[in-house]
Amino acid sequence: MINQCIYGSVSAEHQPTVGIDFFAKAYNIDNKVVRVQIWDTAGQEKFHSLIPSYIRPSTVTVLCYDITSRSSFEGLDRWFKMVTEIANPQFFVVGNKVDLEDQRVVSTEEGQKFAEAHQTQFIETSARTATNINELFDRIAHINLNQATTTPKSAEEAPAPLDGKQLAEQPNAQSGGSSCC
Repeated sequence: MINQCIYGSVSAEHQPTVGIDFFAKAYNIDNKVVRVQIWDTAGQEKFHSLIPSYIRPSTVTVLCYDITSRSSFEGLDRWFKMVTEIANPQFFVVGNKVDLEDQRVVSTEEGQKFAEAHQTQFIETSARTATNINELFDRIAHINLNQATTTPKSAEEAPAPLDGKQLAEQPNAQSGGSSCC
């Protein structure tokens, strides 16, 4: 899905994500540039320890499942729980591979019911045919824009002033450790 969004195509030899991949895309919404940072995390169990540090600061989390795989759909609850224990982003539940309709084992209604039960947004896509890919990422960009314009930063989240005197007066947030730029 991300390759389709960023590059406009998907390779037939596309390999699953190993570890973490990063992409960025700029959107022009209402004469404002919204830069969406996309962190693609591997779904394999051995990479789960990497995921929390990428989830904490996220505005939106996309939970994807393969409509031709019952087990991928059944894994959504575990992913949803893991994310909500760490952060409170907005969610999209995405049923992917709608181009393989003849192999579908998870109905659209099941995906919609999961999304409704978890108070999330729902969409079905196809990375291969680009079905709803732009729609999904456009909606994510709008959420990021709305979040940026409506959520004031707390004092802890606000960037430190660039005045050397003020920087020196701020306490070191790390106890017993060194700090770095």
